[in-house]
Amino acid sequence: MAQEQKQRQGGGDGDDEQDGAAAAGQERREKMGEDVDSILDEIDDVLEENAEDFVRAYVQKGGE
Repeated sequence: MAQEQKQRQGGGDGDDEQDGAAAAGQERREKMGEDVDSILDEIDDVLEENAEDFVRAYVQKGGE
């Protein structure tokens, strides 16, 4: 079975669109990084207060 490769040719200067998308992607990554840090801080706080209870809640019982 033969495979064909097709190339798309742009009709102009696509660098501006790519730069805008890259900037938006960078902002999104920074926001997600801040959100992840916030969630991890909350988890740390919970574990500092009652780590033993937290672990007991996640221990599997027989057959689970």
